[in-house]
This record gives sequence, structure tokens and C-alpha cells, in this order.
Amino acid sequence: MSTPIYQIDKLAHYYNGLPVLKLDTFSVEKAAILGLVGPNGSGKSTLLKLLAFVDRPTQGQIRFNGKPEVPFSDEVRFQVTLLTQEPYLLKRSVFDNIAYGLRIRHGRKDFRSQVADALSMVGLEPDTFTHRKWNELSGGEAQRVALAARLTLRPEVLLLDEPTASVDGASAQMIREAALNARKEWGTTLVIASHDREWLHAVCDDVVHLFRGRPLGSSAVNIVYGPWEKGADGVWGKRLSDGQRLVVPTPPSADAVLTVPPEAITLGSESVFHNDPRCIRGTIAGLNLKTKTKTPSLIATTRFSGINLSVQIDPGQAEKQGIYPGRQVAARLSEADMAWVGEGDQKNRTQMESRRIHGG
Repeated sequence: MSTPIYQIDKLAHYYNGLPVLKLDTFSVEKAAILGLVGPNGSGKSTLLKLLAFVDRPTQGQIRFNGKPEVPFSDEVRFQVTLLTQEPYLLKRSVFDNIAYGLRIRHGRKDFRSQVADALSMVGLEPDTFTHRKWNELSGGEAQRVALAARLTLRPEVLLLDEPTASVDGASAQMIREAALNARKEWGTTLVIASHDREWLHAVCDDVVHLFRGRPLGSSAVNIVYGPWEKGADGVWGKRLSDGQRLVVPTPPSADAVLTVPPEAITLGSESVFHNDPRCIRGTIAGLNLKTKTKTPSLIATTRFSGINLSVQIDPGQAEKQGIYPGRQVAARLSEADMAWVGEGDQKNRTQMESRRIHGG
């Protein structure tokens, strides 16, 4: 087996004495696409900064291509690059922004063709944008120029922190396509933090859910937040915005956090779960086929009132039941497979932390 591009051992990171990230052991293979999901403050941006070697972990070690590295070392400064949600551009022309890294690496050469190629990758016409100033760009254009400046270096690793959260739809699509093309053309490893779980499950080899600085559960684990309330029947649940009720085991507190594995949810028609009080109804938003597992499966992103859940389905069963995007379905969640964070998640954490994220 080849050496992973990242190997993390016993890593812990603190801000002002407070723990924000902890990974016991974790590795990412070369040319993998890894997705990071989780609520704000879960440690996604912190992990990306550490992987970019712009910050040093408080404890532990990060190996890059088998060697321990430190921030801004010669081995990583041109091989690993981070694109943040808010683009940072130098106060100069588009050409000079994109050529900046090339000039540091190679000196003052003629980089017109490389700059033009990078602009084309992100869907910007070179003749139109090359001479524009940084302050003559829209938000989406600025983010695409920032990505072009990174792509022109042909990095080994491209780290993306919510790259499409603040841009228009057309720019978001071009950013996604350009990043995936870097993996296709150069074997670039991608690590993407995003709230767009449907997109991540469609393009990633694996998706890691971070919660309170720790990896939690399987790649498509569902996280459901309270508040939880006890009904007149003595059963605990969450009241959805359309009046439906998600029934759960007794929580340790009214604001506890629940994990639900995607395989713990069964989808069916209204008639299958007729009058079942533990059933909720929603709509299929998207289907993504996962083939890099022992048994191919579909991940159905299913929207219920106020929450989205990932559901694992056998492809043959999905065809029989007529499961397709836009289809209204009923879902039954297995209480036996639910776990409250802090109680049943230690096993899940161990499984997640000990895995390798493989490319394909």
C-alpha cells in the first residue's frame, strides 16, 4: 500500500486553552476526495488550516508524504494550498494575482499561457479578465480568480473551505468543476468542507462528520439537534415545523444531540407505514450511488420538514419501490440504532478515526 499523503497521529488543538479539535489517528490517501461536514464550530476550518500547514497543532503530528512537516516548509508551501470562503486577492491585476505564486516559485518568467489556462479552468475568459483590477470583480469572479491562482501551481493538495457558500450559482458550478478537474488531470487530493451534503456525497470518496472537534459516526451519519419534548403519551420526540413528530429514545437532556445511521432509516410508501406514529413523511431530494464499498448502495438525501436525512438504500430495492428525486415517501427510524452524543458515539468515533480515506 502506498504512503498516504496525510497521516495524523494523536493530534489535539486548542484555542485560548479550550480544545477545538482532537484526532487520534487519521489518514488520507493520495488523489482522494474527502468531504468535511458539521455545524459551525465543529472544527472543519481548524482542520483545514492544520492540513494546509499554516498553523501548528498544539499536540501531535501531521505527516505529509510520510514525513513530519511544519508550517510553510519548502516541502509543503507550493504543494498544499487552501481556498477560504472569503477570497483574498492582492491589490493588483487579475494577471498579477494568478502569476504571483508562479513568480515566487520560478522567478520572473513569462507566465501568460499558464495564467490564461488557469482562468479558462474556472470559466473566465482570459482576454476579458487578465487586466482587470481586484476591485473590478464580483464576489463570484473574485473567488474564481482566487481558485485560479491556486490551480496554476498544480498543487498536490487543494483544500476548500466552504468555497461556494458566498457566490452565485454559475460561479459555484465552475468552482466545483475546476476542483474536480484538478483531481482528474493531475491527481490532486481534495479536502472539501461544505454544508452541501448532497454534493459531497455525490463527488467524495468519503465524508467525515465533525462534531465538537471529533469525527463522529459513519460517513453519512445523520446529526439531529433538539430541543426534545416529552409528549402527553410519555414518549419523547421533536416537533417538526409542519406538525409531524420525530419519535426518539429518552434523551439525556432536552438539548441533547442525536446520531442516526443512514442504514437505520427505512423508506416506503404512505400505505406501508399507514398510521404508524413513529413514521415521518418527506421528499427525496437526490440519489447518489456509492460504489467504493463492499456492497454498492444508494444514499438518498431526504428532506423532512426542517431537517435533511441521508438514507442508505439497496439499489434494487429502490428500483422496486420507485424511489426517485421528487418522490414523496414515508420513513421509519429505528430507535434501537439511534445514539445520543456522549453515550453511544465512542465506538463510532474509534471506527472513523482509524480509517483511511482512499482515492479512486
